[in-house]
Amino acid sequence: MITPPETVRTNTARVACDGASDIRGGAALGHPRVWLQIDEKGYVECGYCDRRYVLIGGPADVPEAA
Repeated sequence: MITPPETVRTNTARVACDGASDIRGGAALGHPRVWLQIDEKGYVECGYCDRRYVLIGGPADVPEAA
C-alpha cells in the first residue's frame, strides 16, 4: 500500500519547504529549501518531496475523513 504524501495546513499563501523541517538537524536530511506560492486552487505541492501545503479556509481545505 502506498502512503499518501504529507499534507500541511497553513494560514499563509507563501511557504518554505526543505523536506525536513520537522526533523532535528533539518536540511541535512531533507532537500534544498524552496519557497512555494499557493494559488487559486488553494494548495501547492513541493516538487522535491511531494508535501502538500493547503491554505486554511481555501478551496482545497476540506475536513479529513474520520
